[in-house]
Amino acid sequence: MPHWLDRLFGREEKSALSSRLIALTAGTRSAWSPRALPAMMQAGYARNAIVHRCVRLTAEAAASVPLAASDGAITRLLDMPNPDQSGPELWESLYGYLQLAGNAYLELASLADEPRALHLLRPDRMRVLAGPTGWPDGWEYAAAGRKRRFQRDRVSGRSPVFHIRLFHPGDDHYGLSPLEAVGRALDLHTAGSDWARALLDNAARPSGALVFKGENGQLSPDQFERLKAELEASHTGAANAGRPLLLEGGLDWTPMALSPAEMDFTTARREAAREIALGLGVPPLLLGLPGDNTHANYAEANAAFLRQTVRPLVMKMARALSVWLRPWSVPDLEIRPDFAALEEAGEARHA
Repeated sequence: MPHWLDRLFGREEKSALSSRLIALTAGTRSAWSPRALPAMMQAGYARNAIVHRCVRLTAEAAASVPLAASDGAITRLLDMPNPDQSGPELWESLYGYLQLAGNAYLELASLADEPRALHLLRPDRMRVLAGPTGWPDGWEYAAAGRKRRFQRDRVSGRSPVFHIRLFHPGDDHYGLSPLEAVGRALDLHTAGSDWARALLDNAARPSGALVFKGENGQLSPDQFERLKAELEASHTGAANAGRPLLLEGGLDWTPMALSPAEMDFTTARREAAREIALGLGVPPLLLGLPGDNTHANYAEANAAFLRQTVRPLVMKMARALSVWLRPWSVPDLEIRPDFAALEEAGEARHA
């Protein structure tokens, strides 16, 4: 079974190279990020502001583009896909999953061979079933301990599942998640937040050293434990920042300043944020990251985002939907996006 499927269902990989982890500091315990798909989406979208904003910005912009089909019934299906979701809600989720997982899926519900509803399927629950020739012949969806199988009709060419994926140079059936490409930058940016929080928890300032200047230079075990307990109880945490430290005889406090490498950590985190934005196709200027923040540059960045990221993504979706729905509709079915609304939104944002 391909290694991607092992990551998809959370199976442990034996290869040391497959984890693709990065150690952030030397001489300390390494901080790793899991690369299983559900954990990767959780660490990226739910716990990182840069990834969250990039995905939402792209998904909302792409979902705001109406899709019109040459068949009126298909146009109504795209606009009102199911009783629980409107068109923009469904497409926003679909674009979001495509950016997070590199794959997105829809299920088509039909009655009397006529399309009636579209439902979203989570990519971390899907598995491609390859046929004798190696091409996808079906799909398996696992949820709540149960599995459903969808088969492609080879005679009519109809498929109950729509699968769109991003380009992956090393996999025949699944797309490459952009979070894989920005994984190292994501680790670095998240670790920067953890480091800043740890610095705040530890008296909100760089730590220091308590030096015992007694005869043998060592505290007894009871003295050591008592001193440690007092420091943790009364001199750590943001609420205790700046509280004076009362030392007994023989003890001296030696503060430790930040090294140049530690002082540069903020810059490294900022560059990691820019790399994440680059990998997800969003100009850093639109995220409020420091840089050339002028009015002209912002307008150009917004135009580039719509032209280079949103438009190609929507065009790809429209063409893929056309190919998928043709066996269910007229042979020359064509779905076209209406970019007028997107251009008006871009002009309003520029103004």
